[in-house]
Amino acid sequence: MINTASLRAEQSDKARLIVRDDQLGFTEPDWIAGADVGFEQDGTITRAAIAILSYPGLDLVEYQIARVPTNIPYIPGLLSFRECPALLAAWQKLTIKPQLLFVDGQGIAHPRRLGVASHFGLLADVPAIGVAKSRLCGQHRPLTEAPGDLAELTDKNEFLGWVWNSKARCKPLYISVGHRISPDSALTWVKRCMRGYRLPEPTRWADAIASRRPAFLRWLAEHPEKSID
Repeated sequence: MINTASLRAEQSDKARLIVRDDQLGFTEPDWIAGADVGFEQDGTITRAAIAILSYPGLDLVEYQIARVPTNIPYIPGLLSFRECPALLAAWQKLTIKPQLLFVDGQGIAHPRRLGVASHFGLLADVPAIGVAKSRLCGQHRPLTEAPGDLAELTDKNEFLGWVWNSKARCKPLYISVGHRISPDSALTWVKRCMRGYRLPEPTRWADAIASRRPAFLRWLAEHPEKSID
């Protein structure tokens, strides 16, 4: 039996440790990571993919994938407890440690202010940004269809992050502090890592690796020495 009350209390305790201002340790990073988590074999295996990109070129230079047994069932609001073990396993495989991490998921834009980007940013002690494709909590004004339209995401009068139209005719991104970064810097770094797609390059590459999309397969063909398969 999963003690959900205990896990929620742990989230609240960890949320108090999240740093919501800039403790980046760099003027500009040399390496930026993107992380994506999914599930295989009917949810019994958790798979994490981490992409390491150079900056400012945003070229893929390393990737790692980890698969671990899923430790708890899906419980709304507690997803990071499922995802963090695989993320940590992939992180420990990296030969290049990034100075900044983008996570496909929520940061503090979570009912208890501890989404996966915050949870894992705290575990790894790395500046982290949550870049989610959907809203988990909070409210914002309706966005226009204009690319670049930006709104504040708030919950119970607390500012949680940004809702941003990153690309025309696409759904917005939900950008929030993960750990050791300010809301303004989180938005700035997401914008700096855009290359014409809906997603910033770090999480776009992490998704491409996890799903073995054509862009990643082409990269593997060009860099066979970097394959970990």
